[in-house]
Amino acid sequence: MNTAEMTAKIAQGKGFIAALDQSGGSTPKALAGYGVPEDAWSTDEEMFGLIHAMRARIIQSPAFTGDKVIGAILFERTMDGDVGGKPAPAALIERGVVPFIKIDKGLEAEADGVQLMKPIAGLDTLLARAKGLGVFGTKERSVVNLANRDGIAAVVRQQFAVAAQVAAAGLMPIIEPEVNIKSPERAEADAMLRDEILTALDALPEGEQVMLKLSIPAHPGLFDTLVDHRKVLRVVALSGGYARAQACAELAKNRGMIASFSRALLEDLRHGMNDAAFDAALASAIDEIYTASIQKAGAA
Repeated sequence: MNTAEMTAKIAQGKGFIAALDQSGGSTPKALAGYGVPEDAWSTDEEMFGLIHAMRARIIQSPAFTGDKVIGAILFERTMDGDVGGKPAPAALIERGVVPFIKIDKGLEAEADGVQLMKPIAGLDTLLARAKGLGVFGTKERSVVNLANRDGIAAVVRQQFAVAAQVAAAGLMPIIEPEVNIKSPERAEADAMLRDEILTALDALPEGEQVMLKLSIPAHPGLFDTLVDHRKVLRVVALSGGYARAQACAELAKNRGMIASFSRALLEDLRHGMNDAAFDAALASAIDEIYTASIQKAGAA
């Protein structure tokens, strides 16, 4: 796939984007969910090797193809690693899956009800390396905990500033200002975030587009104006801590939003499964998430 083909697949393809981008802080929890205890490794290198093996197994599964998984977000170490003897992005492209990379380096302490991204050192170098490996786009995450207008405005400003740097490198940015689904002010935060994003989108130069990765809103249909915006290539949803069944049920209420799930995709996979059981569990998860992404029963 060339860039134009990847753009068309992400804009119009039926399916969802897999999030295979757990970073250092979340890797032990992801491995524990996969059935690998913390005493299975003694160094970070061994830990990252185990999570890479899990991701490689997923990517090489017969169930993981571009027919239902239109994209996948990788952790930097995964992007730089091999899958089946090929660079990970090339292995994805061979399967019809558009590769993205997570670029943020974690979160600052909470202030004004939000957590901004930490500075991303060496971003231009990382973007150039990703582009050279055939990566299509990037993803960067912030968190909104409260309906604080100043804090949410700061998150959106930072996200769009990083997105401009990504776009200048020839890559498609996924902006991810996650609203904490456990926030006591979740519905208000959703609405404030939508309004701030709309303002930022309107200020983008004509012809530029971004993607949005958002928490499933408390009120279905709240993000319809973002889905329809000419400067948004696609709106994808994170599972945000929901188990897969609930995440899919909530996603199906929102037209135009497709999944970009991590934990909800992986929750039934275990290290000790034989290949047949692993592939069957992954296929079942993919089918469920795919259906919620393309069939919008009860959507507003």
